[in-house]
Amino acid sequence: MTKAVISNDLNAKIKSLVVVESPAKARTIARFLGPNFEVMASLGHVRDLPSGDLGVSIPDKFTPKYVVPKTKRKVVQDLKKSSKNVEQIYLATDPDREGEAISWHLVNAAGWENIPIQRVVFHQITDEAVQEAFAHPRDIDMRLVNAQQARRILDRLVGYQLSPLLWKKIQKGLSAGRVQSIALKIVVDREKEIDVFIPKEYWYLEATLSKSDSNSKDGTKPFIARLQSVKGNKVPLEIKSGVQVSELLEGLNGVKYQVSDVHKKEARSKPSPPFITSTLQQEAWRKLRFSANKTMRVAQQLYEGLSIGTEGPTGLITYMRTDSVEVAPEAIRSAVSYIKEHFGDEYVPKSPRKFSKKAKGAQEAHEAVRPSEVTRIPDSIRKDLNSDQFRLYELVWKRMVSSQMADAIYDSTRIDIDASGSDLKESYVFRTTGSVMKFPGYRALYLEDIDDPSDEDGQQSSIPDLYKGDNLNCSSLDSTQHFTKAPPRYNEASLIKKLEEEGIGRPSTYAPTLSTILDRNYVEKEQGRFNPTVLGKVVSEQLVNHFPDIMDIGFTAEMEHSLDEIARGEREWVPVLEEFYGPFKEALDNAVEDMPRVKVEEPTDETCEMCSKPMVIKTGRYGKFVACTGFPECRGTKQIKKPPLAKCPECEPGELVERRGKGRAFYGCTNYPNCTFTSLQMPVSESCPSCQGLLVVSKKDQTKCIKCGFEGSIELQEAEKADK
Repeated sequence: MTKAVISNDLNAKIKSLVVVESPAKARTIARFLGPNFEVMASLGHVRDLPSGDLGVSIPDKFTPKYVVPKTKRKVVQDLKKSSKNVEQIYLATDPDREGEAISWHLVNAAGWENIPIQRVVFHQITDEAVQEAFAHPRDIDMRLVNAQQARRILDRLVGYQLSPLLWKKIQKGLSAGRVQSIALKIVVDREKEIDVFIPKEYWYLEATLSKSDSNSKDGTKPFIARLQSVKGNKVPLEIKSGVQVSELLEGLNGVKYQVSDVHKKEARSKPSPPFITSTLQQEAWRKLRFSANKTMRVAQQLYEGLSIGTEGPTGLITYMRTDSVEVAPEAIRSAVSYIKEHFGDEYVPKSPRKFSKKAKGAQEAHEAVRPSEVTRIPDSIRKDLNSDQFRLYELVWKRMVSSQMADAIYDSTRIDIDASGSDLKESYVFRTTGSVMKFPGYRALYLEDIDDPSDEDGQQSSIPDLYKGDNLNCSSLDSTQHFTKAPPRYNEASLIKKLEEEGIGRPSTYAPTLSTILDRNYVEKEQGRFNPTVLGKVVSEQLVNHFPDIMDIGFTAEMEHSLDEIARGEREWVPVLEEFYGPFKEALDNAVEDMPRVKVEEPTDETCEMCSKPMVIKTGRYGKFVACTGFPECRGTKQIKKPPLAKCPECEPGELVERRGKGRAFYGCTNYPNCTFTSLQMPVSESCPSCQGLLVVSKKDQTKCIKCGFEGSIELQEAEKADK
């Protein structure tokens, strides 16, 4: 139990008890409250549904049977003890449905029903925000509690009844859930699209052109124009074969090229809004290669407070679980002031920008994720943060400040060129486009990344100054063959984006959902993208066949909408569960009878050394392994060989590979049993620059030599392995 007593006078009477969720948050808040407050941390939930059974009385209107887990009994005892002599209890848990439910559970677990209870909510942990929250306390909002309670019970009904079915029909250790199963289906469906995709051939035909007037300023500067269409036909010309290319090249030999149209315009690009949870996770993956879990872990540290210089524990960003792009007026004013001072008045738009939420089902009226103080420039606190904390804070800070900067302005030009000749039956139009940045605007500070960039749009940075009627010389005609590409597999950013677009899950669910489908071996990561395993495909197929509603994206999104209605007080939570459970129970009963038993196995070329029968790849609790098809009579198994990570430090030919026992992974020598070297920390392929010893991942993005203790930063590719 972590406790922070806010008092300079040890004899002062403690009149109020404040309960938050984490020790870090307690330490930070302790700086802002007066001497008559005691701040304690509940360490998250203190009550939950029991882990051993369903814990929901379905006939009794889905009444939950909450228990205090063994790990939280001392926490509750300490809270009860500290509350005996207080006049007031303030519950300052996180400002969302989960935090509201934790406050409600605290009251019931600690028996505080007869003590004055007030709920305080703040979206950033700063002195001003905390004092404002305590000046305007409120009651616990049971609408939010019931929305969270309904979600928890709903997920328990699905998970605790579907998972045993999967154990019986497929294999032990599997799980199913409303959001995770939809996420898996999305990945599997994309793989099906890839499997059936047939590449189609297409060609580009491009002319290298220059002005005929060599005396002009840009007279000899060549540029590229791409064949666009037959003249008079607005539909783009599709070139589908090499034969068609040859015919075009022959027909275009010796033709005249003349500018037929010049279209110039000013184009503007607007900045992206400040982060919400999903966009923060997406951009942290694109720019920093942080997993969703890592992003939320580091963001939690920045929100709850870190020791900054002489300030002490300080909250650096606003609450990181949010659907809102709203920003407090004072934060906008602070950003505008910074922009004027460091970039100039021309970088400030005429009026402050206001953004609206476009995705489905925005949850609470939170703020966007932004720095708690815009004036706290990233470089000014770099020394107080570790590498991950600094990079994520810098990302949040730049995104917020850039969102209040002026548009980027471009001069955009499109030029059409006629290719005609007496021997041609029809004339052709070539086209070139180009843009030149005239004013960088927000791009002087920040530019959002994209998931799947394409370099085949034909855009050029600049083109010569051309006018209608200009004659052009053609120095070459070149053709390039291309094939249409299958849709890419989802990465962390694009899968979260898809879930958000479809209204599946909420800010708090994205990271654990992705972790679950990885941990269950339903998907694997290949070059940062999700590839469904054979097990994942089988599970998804069986769930789709027997639980079409649960696996329907629209149905699941509508259920999220119902939970939002509960949170707004528009619906009662019990009828929502009753409406869901009837059809679900019917489908469950049918699946118990109708779902076939399925063995999830992949054939191999290996034979069992014990009985000579074929061996197959199976997926168990700790991942994939090779097993004999003669099981259970023969229990021969082998580990799947994985690529070596580093040279063994104790024997010359040996290499270190990942192995798994009855727990976490470890790393051992390939010469076992002759060499028994093992490490619980992942080896790095590079040797220690100081003594050439073995480097291992020590913490986050740091490496340490096991021989001389040298510490350094890990390379990006190794960091990605560590995240996995």
